[in-house]
Amino acid sequence: MILQLLSLLGAAALFLYGLNLMSNSLLKASGDKLNRFLPWMRKNPFSSILSGFGITAIAQSSSAATVNVVSFVNAGALTLAQSILVIMGANIGASLTTWLVAILGFKLGITGYTYIIVAIGF
Repeated sequence: MILQLLSLLGAAALFLYGLNLMSNSLLKASGDKLNRFLPWMRKNPFSSILSGFGITAIAQSSSAATVNVVSFVNAGALTLAQSILVIMGANIGASLTTWLVAILGFKLGITGYTYIIVAIGF
């Protein structure tokens, strides 16, 4: 029981470390591009939700999108109200992605393309 709890805590710590590392790397790597994207993200509520949806589609993780948005708020690039809308879009994106896989994934038979998709991902 204790070993399982320690494994769970270790896995959570490793996950949070990976998200933090990805967030910091994203901020460093995307300097000018991010400065052009953030004003569009802040323009209106619809663009905030749509950008959250896009971030989730690219990162394939609403948790990663949320961590990045929190780092933007921490850096002063987004306000709290704007970040709530972006996180809402990220959660909508995660839900829609799951529904798309559930509805289309089994009908298309994508299991044969799994190795190709994994190879492209790396």
